[in-house]
Amino acid sequence: MSDLQQTLDQLRAALGDAQVLTGEAIGQRHYSDWTGHAPACAAALLLPRTTEQVSIALRICNDAGQSVVPQGGMTGLAGGAIPTTADIALSVERLHGIEEIDAAAATISVWAGTTLQEIQQAASGAGFLFPLDLGARGSCQIGGNIATNAGGNAVIRYGMTRELVLGLEVVLADGRVLNLMNKMIKNNCGYDLKQCFIGSEGTLGVITRAVLKLAPQPGETTTLLCALPDYASAVSLLRRVQRDVGTPQAYELMWQDFFRMGVSWLENPVAPMPDEYPLYVLLECAGSRQALEQTVEAAMQAGEVADAILAASHTQARALWKIREATGEFPVRLAPLNFDISLPIGQIGDFAQMCRQRLDQRWPGNHSVYFGHIGDSNLHLTVDCNSLPQPAPILEIEELVYTAVGELGGAVSAEHGIGLLKREFLHHSVSAEALAVMRQLKASFDPKGILNPGKILG
Repeated sequence: MSDLQQTLDQLRAALGDAQVLTGEAIGQRHYSDWTGHAPACAAALLLPRTTEQVSIALRICNDAGQSVVPQGGMTGLAGGAIPTTADIALSVERLHGIEEIDAAAATISVWAGTTLQEIQQAASGAGFLFPLDLGARGSCQIGGNIATNAGGNAVIRYGMTRELVLGLEVVLADGRVLNLMNKMIKNNCGYDLKQCFIGSEGTLGVITRAVLKLAPQPGETTTLLCALPDYASAVSLLRRVQRDVGTPQAYELMWQDFFRMGVSWLENPVAPMPDEYPLYVLLECAGSRQALEQTVEAAMQAGEVADAILAASHTQARALWKIREATGEFPVRLAPLNFDISLPIGQIGDFAQMCRQRLDQRWPGNHSVYFGHIGDSNLHLTVDCNSLPQPAPILEIEELVYTAVGELGGAVSAEHGIGLLKREFLHHSVSAEALAVMRQLKASFDPKGILNPGKILG
């Protein structure tokens, strides 16, 4: 009997046959994430229902030296949950549900397999807001959001997932359970261990439960689209709005090529304002509409804003957002090579110009678009591989972009993690000394290296 078969027999005896699937019983959605990169059917798929079952499963696998790939909603964009045929995948999808909403503490305690949308709806029903928001809200699971330190549109106001997590329950590689389910904002008792697991992409432990911070409902919001003369004006307008109205719920910058493309993909492709300006910003504020109008008027007088539209209704606001949400159609209309990077806010404009010039010099006629949540230093760049020589030189483009990111002191991943797809470029943003410490941390939590091997550090 093979070592793998012995391990599977132990897992079935401990968890039950229904919790250990193999072969065709494993659904294809567990083969790869939303990138579609290197799909593979794992040697087995574990579907534990309790923290204790996760603990037992990891202890059995650790004793056998069997690699385990934790999985959530499989909506990732960096290959962080993709197994190989030699791995056992462990899905947290059956660790599901809302445990408690504590109105006094303004917290919600949830299981890792609960979708983001379910958490948002539960919070709303209790009169609160859970501000993390992603396009994949109906499919992504909070365990994966935490494991990748997910971002989204509202980071400028509420911070990354890291800022929204007060407590965790985590199962280590050897099966030990860390109960870090804290509800307190102030808790200064030694090392903040939960931070080790947020953004670790399942390489240090498996998150099973979480305590999350809730925010007050923002009340009525105003949506505003502005045309801008240059990148410096985008930064000036942001600071003006923050000073005079308050930090916006969202601040989405679109370069001209992205704006034109987004408009052209609308059902009624008519631009809400002339498309001749270099940049456009879509922002959403929960402060006074009158104060926002006055702020925009002052910005126009200062030359920071060339044109502006304040949405007069929810319908008009949604119509403006549809331009920014053109990204949802990238997989259908383009052959997208997507970059999720961050840079010091003052240098994002310079980076976009430099990167575009280098791409044009190397591949004349290429089509690339730039957009992002610049208030939290995040820029997205998408290159349409249909506009490149075939087969598209993917690695060359990645090296060009990530080298430019490193030159300006940026990060090769802003909100999607490292996974498989960015690990070879991590050195552009992380020093050799820091990488060595990361490897030490991995060895401390997972001495046998069974958890998500090959991800982040290779």
